[in-house]
Amino acid sequence: LALVLASLLNSRYVRLQGMWRTIIFLPYIMSGTVAAAFTFQLMLDRNAGYANKFLGFLGMSPVPWLDDTWWARISLGLLVLWAWLGYNMLILLAGLQAIPPELAEAAKVDGAGPARIFWHITVPLLRPVLVFCVTLSIIGTFSLFTEPLLLTNGGPANATTTPVLQIWQNTFSFLRVGYSSAMSWVYFAVIVVIALTQYFLVSRRDRYLEARR
Repeated sequence: LALVLASLLNSRYVRLQGMWRTIIFLPYIMSGTVAAAFTFQLMLDRNAGYANKFLGFLGMSPVPWLDDTWWARISLGLLVLWAWLGYNMLILLAGLQAIPPELAEAAKVDGAGPARIFWHITVPLLRPVLVFCVTLSIIGTFSLFTEPLLLTNGGPANATTTPVLQIWQNTFSFLRVGYSSAMSWVYFAVIVVIALTQYFLVSRRDRYLEARR
């Protein structure tokens, strides 16, 4: 979704691009995740939330946003999407603006359409930025703490419990310090593997381009 928005805001067909960029990026620079989590909790409350009131206005039954395992994950995903979409969009937009426009123009002369230009020119050249964004998103998802703690407290049935939240619960709620320390080392190893994978993916592409030159 961030790539789609960045592509739209990088095209010449969308007007008021500065305003749209500000609106999409605004949630990231707002007061913080605590206020956002409490706001989503009020909006998604099963009995008094505005989301279910709107569904009731449309004649639909209320949705257990925070009380069902599947819907709780969707609710947490919506919160994370709202908070971090603008950040990823801005990084991808910077990557798109660094691609020389002459490449797309040359492809148009050769008869390539917009979809082919996007998949065969834009996406390959944007690969390092995409890998970087995906890696940050994976690490950020593993590290989620404030959002699941305040929105669902890791529930229901541990459906929204993240590694960092589980480490915190084992340390301060169950006083299993040794177990949580071991979990922290495993979590650290996973993050290192993800970071190294990103490094090798990007460096392999750079070596391939240098060899072709």
